Amino acid sequence: MRFRQPDRMNSRSHLFNPSRRRFLQFSAAAVSTVALANCQGQQSRTPDTEAETQTGSAASSDEPLYIYTWADYSDDEVYQRFTERTGIQVVADVYDSNETMLAKMQAGGGKQYSVLYPSDYMVQQMIELNLLSEIDKSQLTGLDDLRDQWQSPPYDPDNQHSIPVSWGTTGLIYDTTVINPGPTDLNYLWENQSRLSGRITLLEDVRETMGAVLKSLGYSYNATDPQQIEAAYNRLRELKPAIAAFQSFGWEDRLIAGDLLTSMTYSIVGNALPVDNPNLRYVIPSTGSSVWTDTMVIPQGAPNSAAAYAWMNFMLEPENAAFAVEKLRFATPSEPAFDLLSSELKESETLFPSDDVLAKCESIAPLDETTTELYDKYWTELASV
Repeated sequence: MRFRQPDRMNSRSHLFNPSRRRFLQFSAAAVSTVALANCQGQQSRTPDTEAETQTGSAASSDEPLYIYTWADYSDDEVYQRFTERTGIQVVADVYDSNETMLAKMQAGGGKQYSVLYPSDYMVQQMIELNLLSEIDKSQLTGLDDLRDQWQSPPYDPDNQHSIPVSWGTTGLIYDTTVINPGPTDLNYLWENQSRLSGRITLLEDVRETMGAVLKSLGYSYNATDPQQIEAAYNRLRELKPAIAAFQSFGWEDRLIAGDLLTSMTYSIVGNALPVDNPNLRYVIPSTGSSVWTDTMVIPQGAPNSAAAYAWMNFMLEPENAAFAVEKLRFATPSEPAFDLLSSELKESETLFPSDDVLAKCESIAPLDETTTELYDKYWTELASV
């Protein structure tokens, strides 16, 4: 299997209105993973015939499976399990925003990849742009294992173009040895602005950051009222002098070292970092947050679609879905996969929030062009303050 470097957003990435994403900067461990993946990519695999039949016997092991996914979803052990099962090598390119992926697809990139991983709102947008193939459900098994809310989600009724693979939230991560008690909601940043000054990072993500501030003001994450959006902008301006950076990735080492005190992040990072750094804690704001779903889709013109269905079947198998949860720390929409998890993971309130917490959260929805331009206008002004 091979792991390739990410497509980077350009310096004006905020204008693409990235509404949810995180991108883990490569640490030494991640570099080791890349090296291991590259080495394994040169090895031949002998497929398990029976297992291959279960996962998708129509897939040819001669042609690789090309995946375009989030960087923090690329894991050599997960790819190795698939290759050992099917004999199909995995070639993974990674990106750091839905909009980066969309731009590549609009430029004809769909013919390069068999599987993409767009988020919920992006699925809806890509359907409207006719960039996705319809899913042939006769080639899939395990769809009935999905929890009710993912059987026919609003962004893709009946999962006609996408298969949900993971979900999570957005919140704050902080150092408990320095901040105690820590934040319970976003208001903490304003209430402790002088103490935190220069040691805060917020996401370089206009919809997530503006949305979180809107939520803290009692408005919707998807607010369209110009006065509400302006109120969120003004509140961010108040905090701007205390913010070290708007940064979605690359802040992790500084938080671990104590140079930062708190960072806004996605739950997949918020749940992963404390595994090796138990002094760190991730919290979902008590006033509510965003809840996102990532999916697997097949773009129009995709090569080796048989391998794509083999991959989807592989990821739908409860054992493999549970393994991915343990490795990557995202929540699974599969009920049988959840049942296979350890009690520690099942009971994690940040990995699998309670219904009461989720009731306060919202999915990020697409906005009309006028509202999008307003968000971008304020985001650009914020950067210049």
